Amino acid sequence: MARRATTADVLGARALNRALLARQMLLQRSERTPADAVGFLLGLQAQVPIDPYIALWSRLAHFDPLALSSLLETRKAVRIVVMRGTLHLVGADDALMLRALVQPALTRTLAATAFGKDTRGVDVDALAKVGRKAVEKTPLTLAELRPILGAAFPGFNETSLSYAFHYRTPLVQVPPRALWRQSGAPRVTTAEHWLGKSRVKPSIERVILRYLAAFGPASVMDAQAWSGLTKLAPVFEALRPNLVTFRDESGRELFDVSDGPRPDPDTGAPPRFLPAYDNATLAYAARERIIVAGPPRPIPTSVVVRAFLVDGFVAGFWKIVTEKKRATLLIEPFGKITKRDEKGLMKEGEALVRFMEPDAADTDVRLGPVY
Repeated sequence: MARRATTADVLGARALNRALLARQMLLQRSERTPADAVGFLLGLQAQVPIDPYIALWSRLAHFDPLALSSLLETRKAVRIVVMRGTLHLVGADDALMLRALVQPALTRTLAATAFGKDTRGVDVDALAKVGRKAVEKTPLTLAELRPILGAAFPGFNETSLSYAFHYRTPLVQVPPRALWRQSGAPRVTTAEHWLGKSRVKPSIERVILRYLAAFGPASVMDAQAWSGLTKLAPVFEALRPNLVTFRDESGRELFDVSDGPRPDPDTGAPPRFLPAYDNATLAYAARERIIVAGPPRPIPTSVVVRAFLVDGFVAGFWKIVTEKKRATLLIEPFGKITKRDEKGLMKEGEALVRFMEPDAADTDVRLGPVY
């Protein structure tokens, strides 16, 4: 039987924070391989091609970015739209499974967009057939795909057609896109064609257990925020006998795997630099376990910001500016930080800028405005 939460089982923000950091390999760098880490974390946010490398650099000991590149080149990992309709780098074994899991949510999202409204009346099976034939012949950018779809479906907006195809079909971005220190247009083909795998039926129960192992303790609403799915309460109820339960300080019920690490709230946490949209900050409906205060000024919508952690919580933003052969890491705290924390940030920052800009003749780390 599941152990029910009692008054003593209320977990404060620091307790949840330390549990999150331990599972996310942000409390102590892990000896896992890149492949193992990507699998355990159920993928890495990858809207910005370089960001999975930052995510693993902050999590793994002795991380070799070429090892992650190799996973993409050998088709052991791919970049595909999955949770929350966002681009993730996931293991090949998870790609089609996760995509099948979230496909109903993507289909609903499409229907509510201008692209979906523009393509009402299109034979979606015929659209998929035309699109698949084109991208499986040779990977294409959406710009290259649009005239092909437009010619096959006259009278419909070709941009809307391309997005409708993209939302409904599991597409992967192929190398050299997102390889370490390389570049390439975002060309796509189908996941089945690229991986040589057939679609699989996902087990939502297994995915929720993996989510809790990597992000728990968490509520039903947290899991829904992470995945983009709805109506997950019955899944948690079915799993309840195999889970432990807690409450947060607001009274929300939290579920967890029995063997999930839950360190002492007073455990020290080193400074860490996160990539944009890191799942450690996005995997919850209630984010107080890692975000306790926002920036002192509004963030321009055109700016991609990356956060850093002090004592385990988001404490500001960072970016690297390059000029000729000089690379400078700018750190902008939300407020005052102690000299000790500043020293730790500077040391971690020096290692980060050397990792990100190995060809720079000179590097620097300093406090300053990021945007």
